[in-house]
Amino acid sequence: MSGPARIRLVVLFGGQSAEHDISRVTARHVLAAADPARYELTAIGITREGTWVRCSTDVSSFGDAIEIVGETVNPFSALTAGSVVFPLLHGPMGEDGTLQGLLELAGVPFVGSAVLGSSVAMDKMMAKHVADAAGIAQATWRGLHADELTGAASDAVLDAISDELGFPMFVKPANMGSSIGISKVDARSELRAAIDDALRYDEWLVFEEGVVGREIEVAVLGHTTSPRASVPGEIVPGADFYDFEDKYATGAAQLHIPASLSDDEATQVRELACRVFRAYRAEGLSRVDFFFESPGRGWLLNEINTIPGFTPISMYPQMWQASGLPYRALIDELVSLAIERHATVSRYRGA
Repeated sequence: MSGPARIRLVVLFGGQSAEHDISRVTARHVLAAADPARYELTAIGITREGTWVRCSTDVSSFGDAIEIVGETVNPFSALTAGSVVFPLLHGPMGEDGTLQGLLELAGVPFVGSAVLGSSVAMDKMMAKHVADAAGIAQATWRGLHADELTGAASDAVLDAISDELGFPMFVKPANMGSSIGISKVDARSELRAAIDDALRYDEWLVFEEGVVGREIEVAVLGHTTSPRASVPGEIVPGADFYDFEDKYATGAAQLHIPASLSDDEATQVRELACRVFRAYRAEGLSRVDFFFESPGRGWLLNEINTIPGFTPISMYPQMWQASGLPYRALIDELVSLAIERHATVSRYRGA
């Protein structure tokens, strides 16, 4: 007697954002770890120009990252009925709800948050509005548009921000991940250059007070209504802050899993991470990042990532590994959650 039919799993990666190469690395690891007895694997890479390409799933033929070479395909024909999609695209045009909208239109189950949760979490400015509305503590911040940061009146705007937030402060593009375009500013004289850099990536910018505190992260897994949290982890940056180079190039940051916290502190941050997950209507997986001021204001939300780094050495899988859920089993659970969520949502659509 034959066993259960394999699930058609489409691993979707690449994309048009500045995080294209990171996505290609992640996809290689997921394809290598996915159980071939459980899944019929398909790899679809999206080029920097937006072309969809059916790629080889033979990871032994690649180096650290999958090359996007092969047959060009139509997006809707690539998303065949009966398949489950695992999106591994970071940043704009992948993590921000745009791709999730396409997957919703195609009517396929997919791993991760839907349009609302993805778009709100990706936009740092809107995410901060949600946290404020939900009563979740965070650093003092301001959001401004490019039009407010140019022209004769902009100097007065920057003076006001400097007075309100003080130094150091962080300047961030609202829509970008992996710390791309983020600058730590230590003086008013450095502010204009930081703004110019951030405006390369988005027209909306977030200005945020510098927080002196520990960087604690929690991996969350499950449905919006029933999330569960991993053991917390701590990042000790090797650079001035946990920037792109520290994450992906130098590897100088120290990762401590589990974080050295008291039982009460660990319980607090895990409960708070689940609260954040629910507030943002996240689904499937998210990594929730906090600053911990002790003594001081305690737990401050930094951000929620709905498609966190997902290589075996990334914080999200490592925190679940330390919680008793290894990488391959984590992939299995995320696929199961996607199928369950799709069945639930389908019940509320049209008669």
